This record gives sequence, structure tokens and C-alpha cells, in this order.
Amino acid sequence: MERMSDANNPNVKPWAQAEMRRYNQDVLNGHRAFTSQSRCWPGGVPGQMLFPAEPIFFIQTPKEVWIIWQRDQHVRRIYLNQEHTRYPKPSWNGESIGRYENGELVVDTIGFVEHPFFFVDNWRTPHTKDMHVMERFKVVDGGKAIEDTVTVEDPGTFYQPWSGTVRWQKVDRGPIIESICAENNAAFEKYFTNLKEYPMPQAKNDTPEF
Repeated sequence: MERMSDANNPNVKPWAQAEMRRYNQDVLNGHRAFTSQSRCWPGGVPGQMLFPAEPIFFIQTPKEVWIIWQRDQHVRRIYLNQEHTRYPKPSWNGESIGRYENGELVVDTIGFVEHPFFFVDNWRTPHTKDMHVMERFKVVDGGKAIEDTVTVEDPGTFYQPWSGTVRWQKVDRGPIIESICAENNAAFEKYFTNLKEYPMPQAKNDTPEF
């Protein structure tokens, strides 16, 4: 069963609703619904936080917090106790600046790249380069889980800011292992599937497509 976007959401502006309807129509026409992780694209912020299939590792250093996904060893860096740069270079994860307040890690992220496959969630909700994401990470359940409350503000896409919460359970699966998502994807899609799929990222002339 494929995910369908809520293209009638009253908080979403008309241009974004039109994009969501276009992707929904692709599904109705027999195309697989796009999800970044299943097609080996970066999920971005906050979408990457929704990837549940493989372990996520949190590493605290004196000046940074690293969030590492086992899939593709994707890394998000949160820089502590400093200001945003004046003109952050647009990227999938944006520029994340963090500080601790009452035991919670508060993260302010700006500087997002615009890309056709960069959505804020797994339901293909688009955004603009002016998206602003605030997060509050905290340890809950007596140290057995981490919770991230996310608030997204993007006046170009949404009439009002919106919030959501994701939680991860602490598990012990040993050290991080190599997990490559897009290895030999061209041959796999050519010979082993007849489904209509979105492309995977590929390096061309030593420069990644994304």
C-alpha cells in the first residue's frame, strides 16, 4: 500500500497542495510513492529523523553532536554554543546550531537546499529554502528512549507553524555496520523489477547528483 499525501490540508498553501496532488496522481497511475530512504536519497531535516529501519547513533563531543544513521553512514552535525553563519551554504541537513536547556538539546536549523526530492516528511510535503526547524531532544523513559519534538516554520509553504514528535527506543545491536543503500541499483532495477520507480542518486564526473 502506497502513502498518499493530504493535499487538502488547510495549513498547506496552494502551490504545495498542487505538488502533492501531482505526486498522488503518479501513485494512482501505478508509480511507486517516493520515500527518500527507500530510494537512497538524503531525508533532510526533519524528514531524515523519520527513518526507522536501521539503528541511529548519537555521539556527543565537546563542540558538536553527531547523529549517524547506519544506512549509508549518513551524518548530521549539530554545532554547539555558537551563532549561525551569516550566509549558510544550502544543504539537505541545513545548518544546525544547538544548546542545552534544562537537560534538553535545543537545535535551531536553517539554510536548506531546494530539491525536487527533498520533502519534510514521508508523505511528499514540499518546502522552500526559507524553512526554519526547531527541535528539542530529551532523554525519556529512564534513559531507555530519546524524544525529538520538532516545530517547522515555512511561510512560503505553510500558513502556520506545525509540530510533531518522534521517539527512538534504546537497543543494543552491537557496533555500527556497513550498510550501502544504492549499490548496483541500475542493474537491479533493469533486471529484477517492473515497477515504476523514482531514480536513485548517482555520482557523475565524481560529483554526486544531489
